[in-house]
Formats: sequence, structure tokens, C-alpha cells
Amino acid sequence: MNTLLAQAGPTRTAPPPHARVVIAKPGLDGHDRGAKVIARALRDAGFEVIYTGLHQTPQQIVATVVAEDASLLGLSVLSGAHLTIVEKVIELLAKEEAGDVRVLIGGIIPDADIPVLEAMGVDAVFTPGSDIGRIVETAHRLTTTPIDTPEPAC
Repeated sequence: MNTLLAQAGPTRTAPPPHARVVIAKPGLDGHDRGAKVIARALRDAGFEVIYTGLHQTPQQIVATVVAEDASLLGLSVLSGAHLTIVEKVIELLAKEEAGDVRVLIGGIIPDADIPVLEAMGVDAVFTPGSDIGRIVETAHRLTTTPIDTPEPAC
């Protein structure tokens, strides 16, 4: 059995076959082992995963999300620049009319920054030691649950 799949644990249902996830490493951060582990776990759980590679700008990340028609974006940030990067990525997603893309972030994130990231629009934050199964379950939930949108005014 695949080790990552075993760590992720059994999933109740597979995500829709079209659920696309972009995993990105923004900025100058050159450590991508965690991003690759998460990408593999999501792929093993049935997601279609697009990994951007290292040193991506917010513009490159958003262009990939739009080009791939991804419903979920996972950012891995270990550099301490998470607030600046996430703010720019979310701004660009909205500008590209992709504000409905769900956003996860993982990495070295101080506890005090988690509410700030959530207020920016991040759907979930995962810090070192997070359970892979929980990450997969969150990704599944986010790709199968519609975003609450207000009803249009009459």
C-alpha cells in the first residue's frame, strides 16, 4: 500500500474526477518537500494535482490556477512572507474573476497570523505536523461544498 495513502487514511468518498488542485511554492522559498508530500497525498486521494514548482510569483500562481481551471489552490510558504503573498494572490484571483477558488496555506505560520489569513479569505491553514488525512479531508470538503454567496437583490 502507498505510504502516503496509508497516512492520509481512508476517505469516505473520492472527490469528483474533475477536482483540480494547484499546489504552489511562492517567493524565494526553496524547500518543497512538504508541498510535494501534500501534492502526492491529494493525487492518491483522487484529485488532479498541478504542482507549479519553486519560486513562483503571485502572478504566475494565479495564471496557473486560471489556465488549469482549478477549484482549489494550496500555497506552501516557509519564508515568513505569507501575509504579503496571500494578500496579493487573493487580490489577483479576484481581479481574474477567480474569487471562487478555495485557498489553503501550509507552512511556518504563527498562530497570531491565522485569523488574519482567514479574514483575507484563506479557507484553511496547516502548520508543521498537521495530519495529512485532515488536509485531504479539508480539500475534499472545499471542492464539494459550494461557497456561500448572497442571493442577488431584487
